[in-house]
Amino acid sequence: MEKLRIAESELILNEDGSIYHLHLLPHQLAETIITVGDPDRVADVSKHFDLIEHKVHHRELVTHTGYLNNVRLSVVSTGMGTDNIDIILNEIDALTNIDFASRTIKDDITSLKIIRVGTSGSVSEEVPIDSILISEIAIGLDNLMNFYSYENNIQETVYLEAFKNHIRSSLKDIHPYIAQGAEDLVAKFENHFPKGTTVTASGFYGPQGRTLRIKNEFPDIIDTLNKFRHKHFKITNLEMETAGIYAIGKVMGHQCLSVNAILANRVNQQFSSNPKRIVDNMIEQVLEIITT
Repeated sequence: MEKLRIAESELILNEDGSIYHLHLLPHQLAETIITVGDPDRVADVSKHFDLIEHKVHHRELVTHTGYLNNVRLSVVSTGMGTDNIDIILNEIDALTNIDFASRTIKDDITSLKIIRVGTSGSVSEEVPIDSILISEIAIGLDNLMNFYSYENNIQETVYLEAFKNHIRSSLKDIHPYIAQGAEDLVAKFENHFPKGTTVTASGFYGPQGRTLRIKNEFPDIIDTLNKFRHKHFKITNLEMETAGIYAIGKVMGHQCLSVNAILANRVNQQFSSNPKRIVDNMIEQVLEIITT
């Protein structure tokens, strides 16, 4: 059977053959990828590498690929939000699993390891600022997965229904989705960090319950998230990318994990006095775990 060719309008390549937004060629991307939101944070990760092979910078998207302890790694900036995650995950998957010459999907699909190293705010009194936790489960309050075919397993479905019932009176117009981190990566990292349930919001201010000058339609969102319980699970933190990474990554067959530096406690209204220190500490620990 002849393979379906992907049209130029769907898979957009630059004149040099690189993928449209990331400006990467397939050989410039490793199979273990660290994502960071801030483009300046890419260098904070790659400065620990023994060797850097490639540095590519286009708009706010920065990629460094190299080696640490004989492990090939890429660090890719995503920007903030699941709209950017949609671009980045589709393009790194295309770089790996689509033949650019024929514009067809490869016969042998490669499963990437994608590890988000990012910042987050706690919605629980029990998760203090300047701590680090991994996301075992992520719930998305954005609308990204409305545009993809996606199925949950039984455990995820039960959890999601419990969450929907909990928010029905206060967040009735939001249609959440849910996805789990890769079991192997969770097992590897939980020996070093506590794990929790992460909620992904569609923005930083209103969608996370912040009010500056504009009235917030959901001013009690932090209290609502804080009070949710399902068996032994409860929501630990709130950020802007994890659920999108987990859900799209799962559909594509990639192994994904989110590691969160807790810079704010939204319940106690505290913020870290030295956010750079905790982020740098997180980066160093993540690199040690994935390269030893």
